[in-house]
Amino acid sequence: MFRRAFSLSLIFLLAACAAPFATPTPQPFGSFILPTRAPITPSATSTETPLPTETPTATLAPTESATPTPPPTATPTASPAPTESAPTVFSSRPNYILYSTLDFKNKTVVTDETIRYYNNTGTTLSELVLSVQPNLYPNGFVLDALAQDGADLTYALDGQRLDAHLNQPLAPDEATTLTLRFTLDLPRKAAGKVFGYDFNQINLVDWYPFVVPYADGWILHEPMPWGEHLVYDSSDIELNVKTDSDVTLAVGASPEANGEWTRYRLYGARTLAFSASDAFVVSETTWGNVAIRSYYFDGFASGGEDLLTYASKALQTYSAEFAPYPHQTLAVVQADLDDGMEYSGLVFLATDFYKQYDGTPRGNLATIGVHEIAHQWWYDLVGNDQALEPWLDEALATYSERIFLENNYPANISWWWQFRVNFFKPVGVADGSVYNYNSFRAYTNAVYFRGALFLDELREFMGFGNYAKFIQTYAERYAYQRATTEDFFALAREIIDLNYDPLIAKYFAQNY
Repeated sequence: MFRRAFSLSLIFLLAACAAPFATPTPQPFGSFILPTRAPITPSATSTETPLPTETPTATLAPTESATPTPPPTATPTASPAPTESAPTVFSSRPNYILYSTLDFKNKTVVTDETIRYYNNTGTTLSELVLSVQPNLYPNGFVLDALAQDGADLTYALDGQRLDAHLNQPLAPDEATTLTLRFTLDLPRKAAGKVFGYDFNQINLVDWYPFVVPYADGWILHEPMPWGEHLVYDSSDIELNVKTDSDVTLAVGASPEANGEWTRYRLYGARTLAFSASDAFVVSETTWGNVAIRSYYFDGFASGGEDLLTYASKALQTYSAEFAPYPHQTLAVVQADLDDGMEYSGLVFLATDFYKQYDGTPRGNLATIGVHEIAHQWWYDLVGNDQALEPWLDEALATYSERIFLENNYPANISWWWQFRVNFFKPVGVADGSVYNYNSFRAYTNAVYFRGALFLDELREFMGFGNYAKFIQTYAERYAYQRATTEDFFALAREIIDLNYDPLIAKYFAQNY
């Protein structure tokens, strides 16, 4: 494995001013085409160690101590990873272009945003509804200007919802361009949350207004203390950023020079998140044409560097088992959270996981790490309604941990079932919404863990070969779209026509 500490801050320029409001009209980025799947040989195994005995914490899995067994290292390489390739096929996905100046010291962001929106709804629209998550924080968001095709728009902004009243109705298959200028006055990050700043880090997640999906109405659910409430269309996103010269940015795309700006581009992504710090240590490797970067803080090098191994193996395994990894960069970022969190091309992992890390894959750092990486397929590539049908991404991501282990550390599978799932004695129906459970533990037990038990039984019931065909077809058919539970079971019956009703009745509240 190639590992080197470096600073991306050399390419970032000192912030001077925001971009002019009249940013260039965006050109469609195009659609990303999945490359041909290549067969992957499973990696070596590890030695089994005793099961955990500690009391579970508030994390998704309990902590434990184990005899250190260092993970194997990857093949060294010194070649730089390519940037996200510009696709060649025209896309009608939403396009976002952002010019942002981050004042790290004063915790503010000034952004000019251009949205090219294509009306694929099949109905004429008189308004566009945008999610504005920073407006949920007192004085956190100021909208300085909003226009459609160069003409000012009237709008209503209430909480997380921005209703942009279009000057002219937008017919099906037509497109329009919105331009916005907004300022963020970032809040202090709440304990366990992602968005905001703490003493040495700023996390910008769901930080820019985006047009929410439309399906017989605009989809913007109410926030919940646990689980995710946002639903995203697959989009092409470009971020151009300036910040303080000593600040390093962690982004799920590789940096490119763009005049006085540094540019990052993601294609077919649900969202573009990033983290900024003047204290990041960065290690990197490559897997194929994918640049993998681990961003961590001083004193956590063991976990920060070993995550490169786990991430490489996860990309190898999931690309073979599901579909090719949809981006050309993966960023893994340490942050003060309770657990982990996924975004397109980027995942956050809790500092406590780095503290607990004992050099083995038996613990939260590796387990939750590969769970969040699995969301690059189940959330990012294949989308779903995370509020109403969270099992479609969370159960699949949880069961992907088991897929990871059987391909890389198969001696740890029985440990995983005990440590990750059975330890919590999960109960509850797997197909509830985030609003159907009365606690975080009840939610995760039912959706994550009962969902994983269901998928394991489904795999046995279908047969391993049929299940492999099913899950690969599911990833291919619903790539860059949103799948539903009905889609999931319709495809299962298409792959192999069995009576799934008893299995569904065992784990689900509804019949599909």
